[in-house]
Amino acid sequence: MNNKLLARLIILSSALAAAVFLFVHYDIYVYFIDRKKAIDLVTSFGPMSVAIFIFLQIIQVLIAPFPGEVTGFIGGYLYGITWGTIYSTIGLSIGSWLAFILSRAFGLPFVEKFISQKIINQYDHFMEHKGMLVSFLLFLIPGFPKDALCYILGLSHMDVRAFIVIATVGRLLGTIMLSIQGSFVRNNQDMAFFIFLGVSGIIFLVGYFFGKSWLKKIKEKHDSQRKLHSD
Repeated sequence: MNNKLLARLIILSSALAAAVFLFVHYDIYVYFIDRKKAIDLVTSFGPMSVAIFIFLQIIQVLIAPFPGEVTGFIGGYLYGITWGTIYSTIGLSIGSWLAFILSRAFGLPFVEKFISQKIINQYDHFMEHKGMLVSFLLFLIPGFPKDALCYILGLSHMDVRAFIVIATVGRLLGTIMLSIQGSFVRNNQDMAFFIFLGVSGIIFLVGYFFGKSWLKKIKEKHDSQRKLHSD
């Protein structure tokens, strides 16, 4: 590692440490897990609420451990299905792009600041399956750590433009579903909300277990090929 890159990593790590401290000290993290507080925060900015909402979506991607369900729901609640989806998609796309290029610029030492070594080790075999189709399917799998995937793919040789398309389109279905849920709650459509929630739950479970099985097969195939080459 050259001195210039080391200096950049030190500066960036210091900035991240300060940001994490402020995040925890001032309870900013609460806005990513509490819907009511997040809604109150966004609406308090009046005409600037859209910009603040998009900013929250960007941050929740970069701070990978935070779930995106809350902010996605809020988009539909505040802005309706169409605009909630559009604003969420803008924020998620920018956040995904930033995570990707930061990972590419600073490498594994930087990624380890956001992604646990366990997750990196668990999915590092996909680095050798970094085709666009496989990456797109990973974004589609319910429950898959999509924000972590942005950092992991940044360590690959994937073209940034291809990544943006894959991340944006791959997240779209989940974003629409969350926006619909938020819109139903805002309009007091309780029956429609619970029916849609049930359908979404079934889709999530089917997609999750199918995806988990698919991932297991890919890993087994990868491990067998690695073993064959090592013999």
